[in-house]
Amino acid sequence: MSRRPVAALLAAYGTSLVGTRLSMIAVPLFVLETTGSATRTGLVALAEMGPYVICQALAGPVTDRIGPRRMSILSDVVSVGFVGLIPVLHAAGALHFGTLLALVALAGAVRGPGDSAKYVLAPVVAATSGQPVERVLGLTDGISRAASVIGPLAAAALVTAVGPATAIGLDAASFAVSALVVALGLRAHEARATTPPHEDDAAPYLQRLRQGGRFVWRDGLLRSIVGMIGVTNLLDAAYSGVLIAVWAQHRGGGAGLMGVAAAASSAGAVIGALTAATVGHRLPRRAAFTLGFFGIGLPRFAVLGLDAPLWAVIAVLFVGGIGAGVINPILGAVELERIPEHLRARVMSLITSMAWALIPFGGLVGGVLTEQVGISTALLVCGVAYFVATTLPALRPEWKQMNRAVAAETPAPPSRDAITA
Repeated sequence: MSRRPVAALLAAYGTSLVGTRLSMIAVPLFVLETTGSATRTGLVALAEMGPYVICQALAGPVTDRIGPRRMSILSDVVSVGFVGLIPVLHAAGALHFGTLLALVALAGAVRGPGDSAKYVLAPVVAATSGQPVERVLGLTDGISRAASVIGPLAAAALVTAVGPATAIGLDAASFAVSALVVALGLRAHEARATTPPHEDDAAPYLQRLRQGGRFVWRDGLLRSIVGMIGVTNLLDAAYSGVLIAVWAQHRGGGAGLMGVAAAASSAGAVIGALTAATVGHRLPRRAAFTLGFFGIGLPRFAVLGLDAPLWAVIAVLFVGGIGAGVINPILGAVELERIPEHLRARVMSLITSMAWALIPFGGLVGGVLTEQVGISTALLVCGVAYFVATTLPALRPEWKQMNRAVAAETPAPPSRDAITA
């Protein structure tokens, strides 16, 4: 079978990530350069992420109806217009702050459904190409992890060279490239669902949205996964948003020490993701998932909180990163196997949105803990919370269904009759 669909999906995903990493640097600097206000910079970030999460959840039924390929292309094409207007209006002297907020919010609103659609394309493309879904998801996660290492550095150099406004224009161009790659590289029949149209597709929008919510609620494993990932995302946001910065400052290393810590973790994550792409379909899922979360959880926080030597910190973060890189491909494969194809976009969109719901509060949790009990105790408290959040749910009986044999033999509840009642 041809591997071209996989290459096209990875190219589109990588191009999209390039634009995302670029905007992460360019947009804040653009706001600071044009307004001089840190508060307004924060408002712009909120204006993008709020609509992103909400519209990602709400667009699932639409993606199920029109197909993930079409949604991905449509989202990228519309994003070109919204993002591209920012430097154009700025050059014309007509970009007021309210207009900037509106454009960023609209860009976030259309980018959320597009990102979700690319993820939903993975199992269809894997089946078309005859590849294990863990391999395709591992490759996409590897691209994401690699971009986390080199993306910000390259973006910072580009912004320095051409300025933030021009860099935002290049971000808009990346959406156009992504749309073109999907349109030309992934033919319509290669991205089409392998099952015939379902009778639920003709139901009203709200009914289809409720069906997605009912499916998550009634599937014990998916419900448990969402709860676990929601808590770990909160603690990860506390770590990346506050705790690691305060720790680095406490150690006297500042930004340089933060960079070393991030590089060690990200390098391990790249190796973990590539490992999952190569042999992930042969690994015992439950064991790999549990060990991966343990590595990135308590040891990571403990080695910082106990003020361990720098070599030990780097080693623990690197090994933990390997575990983190293995998690997402396994998690994605389990979720996609359990969700019927006609429900896939709406269920995955809801899962992602619910898992991200606590992220905005992570920095607040990290900041309050640090101020109240100090950085060392705050790190240890978060480490213990991470351990509890990832260990207790994994002891529940439904987690046995993670393994491929059980998942394949046990249909994911509820039945179609149950969710359409």
